Amino acid sequence: MTDALDGGRDHYRATGLTERLKAALTVLGPDDEPLEPQQLAVLDHFHTRGFAATAELAELAGITADMSVLDVGSGVGGPARFIAATHGCRVTGIDLSEPFVDAARYLTERTAQSEQVTFHAASALDMPFDGGHFDAVLLQHVAMNVFERDRLYREIRRVLKPGGKFATFDIVANGGEPYYPVPWARTPSTSFLLTADATREAIEQAGFRTRVWQDDAGAAKTWFARLRESGPPPSPNLGIVMGPDFAQLTANLARSLMEGRLGIFTGVFEAASADFSSGQTPDNA
Repeated sequence: MTDALDGGRDHYRATGLTERLKAALTVLGPDDEPLEPQQLAVLDHFHTRGFAATAELAELAGITADMSVLDVGSGVGGPARFIAATHGCRVTGIDLSEPFVDAARYLTERTAQSEQVTFHAASALDMPFDGGHFDAVLLQHVAMNVFERDRLYREIRRVLKPGGKFATFDIVANGGEPYYPVPWARTPSTSFLLTADATREAIEQAGFRTRVWQDDAGAAKTWFARLRESGPPPSPNLGIVMGPDFAQLTANLARSLMEGRLGIFTGVFEAASADFSSGQTPDNA
């Protein structure tokens, strides 16, 4: 589905992003002054509930310092830097958007984490890693852009060690189309939502056993309500990354959630030990 991948890439092209970030971050200090990952939290976590959701997902996945972690669809690197800083592990990020990867590397230099956190421009459907390479894989607000969902989850299973953890926090279909544009798609042509049940089924069929499965729509609605009450976000914020229509994208997502058109779930899965390249199917009970 090359057209769908190209559409997603175009949505996140973000021309001149690194230069915009450099200019915006002058409010935090000169370019050669190190920053803490938490200082960037308002602009480098692209998903609902921001870094709080990342922190919860990492805890549910049992991330520890001795792990090698992969962040699929890493954006400008906020979750990867946050997890590395709080858990002491090594984190690798991949993203389809080269400007995002360049920006992620720049921000990681600013937080002095380049030895611990690395980024690559690559497709989640064809990752440049050997099989069984990672102890844990995180996926946050990414799958909605992927048409070949079965292939995505099988590729994640491929790069995980047997017994490794796959932790995902994603938006799902829940009875209606969202109001477009939304943060991941400006039109339905690049939005490929599944229901929560269909998502879980696809993940399990890719070779995973469910360990955590929870509905987080309520927490997301509360978060959006608090954002609305608090007024405009501080600068710098995600508008630098997503562009001038960021407020509209976010408002449409919030409205779609509030009306029950969309849902949000969190899932943690364990990679089964069977060899799925040979067509074996595990017991997902």
